[in-house]
Amino acid sequence: MNAPLSRDNVRTLVLTGASRGIGHATVKKFSANGWRVITISRQPFSALCPWPSGGENHVQLDLADPVDIGRGIEQIRTRLAGGKLDALVNNAAISPKGPGGTRLGAIDTPFDLWRQVFNVNFFAPVALARGLVDELSAAKGCVVNVTSIAGSRVHPFAGSAYATSKAALAALTREMSHDFGPRGIRVNAIAPGEIDTAILSPGTEKIVEEQIPMRRLGTPDEVADVIHFLCEKGSSYVSGAEIQINGGQHV
Repeated sequence: MNAPLSRDNVRTLVLTGASRGIGHATVKKFSANGWRVITISRQPFSALCPWPSGGENHVQLDLADPVDIGRGIEQIRTRLAGGKLDALVNNAAISPKGPGGTRLGAIDTPFDLWRQVFNVNFFAPVALARGLVDELSAAKGCVVNVTSIAGSRVHPFAGSAYATSKAALAALTREMSHDFGPRGIRVNAIAPGEIDTAILSPGTEKIVEEQIPMRRLGTPDEVADVIHFLCEKGSSYVSGAEIQINGGQHV
């Protein structure tokens, strides 16, 4: 019988946006494979979340607040106790809507909303990666940024601020792979399309019928599987990539 793993041998993931959808599936995937998962959310840890030791591995942090991010990074480093960080997954994002759920375009999105979206979707990922670079380097770890199909085309539901923040995050992934690579850190991105989560907009079924060759929505578990692959040994020479997860919608 194999001896139980000590904490020194357990790989650690830091994940933003773990409370629902893709993030929730990612926590379950990594936990089931023996990882310790440190979750980051603006909300307190919920007792309804099904993963073990979730409460003690949760950091409450407002990613829209640059000052709070600095405080949160110190909390994360304290949880790591001077150890290694094997993976950082930047999954949290916001996509504000107009009245009645309408799309906010470049003309009608207030500038304070642009700043809020970019703080969460773009600046938080680079701040977290920079703040945890020593721990990532010690583990020869990896970063996975969650972009979007909306970052490469005008989307009928995703607003301009969201779309441009995701396009910027894709470019940032390339820059980070170049800058973090000499430290032994791989940086990749995934770009989900229409995934079956609670945030789908009315009218998504038309996109499925007309634009997705596989003629179905993706599932959060399918996205989590790709994130897990990018954090495992099978992808050890993959860096600077953005993997499309959209059933062929991008072609």
